[in-house]
Amino acid sequence: MSTSTAQTIVITGANRGIGLAMASIFQQRGDTVYALCRKSSPALDALNVNVVEQVDVATQAGIDTAIAALNGNSIDLLINNAGILRDEQLNDLNTETIIEQFNVNALAPLCFSHALLSNFTSGSKLAFITSRMGSVTDNTSGGRYGYRMSKAALNIAAVSLARDLEKDNIAVGIYHPGYVKTEMVNSNGVLSNGDISADDAATRLVELMDALTLEDSGLFKHSNGEILPW
Repeated sequence: MSTSTAQTIVITGANRGIGLAMASIFQQRGDTVYALCRKSSPALDALNVNVVEQVDVATQAGIDTAIAALNGNSIDLLINNAGILRDEQLNDLNTETIIEQFNVNALAPLCFSHALLSNFTSGSKLAFITSRMGSVTDNTSGGRYGYRMSKAALNIAAVSLARDLEKDNIAVGIYHPGYVKTEMVNSNGVLSNGDISADDAATRLVELMDALTLEDSGLFKHSNGEILPW
């Protein structure tokens, strides 16, 4: 995606963390940003972007709200960023939260992307914020059953989209942002866990999305550019 002309960027889960940081980067460089979320935040409201609330990507009502807000506008880049993290261990195997994560982290991004395909044109891009916790090879610690399984499912769905959309000249990026200091990994609200800030992760992710072409469509990448194992 060229940065020489303004683009139309759609970001889910844009009210905080990485989504908010990416929205800020795109806004500052002059792109038209649709920031989708269930509920906005003061930080998002201050960005002067198109904030669309009531977008729960795991519901048809949320998808319909997004479709209506976009009103047939062409999308240059759709970033599926919304996701949830729960914690199941073998001695506490909560199937309800596992299913919840499948619905939000894997099925919802696929269905949401599918619903907006008519807004895409040749050269549009589709990005999925996933996690290396969805890597089979990289799993050395176990646990986190629902999150790991849902992100592995998201990864394979994104690869299928990369294959199916290649003929339409639509590239698909699959990105692990890093271990980011966000509320998702810090349930106590104190952003102590994580290796990099949301701003740094967002900057690296945007650079990868800018550089995304059909040549690397469907690759699983760390935000630092490293190709990750499945």
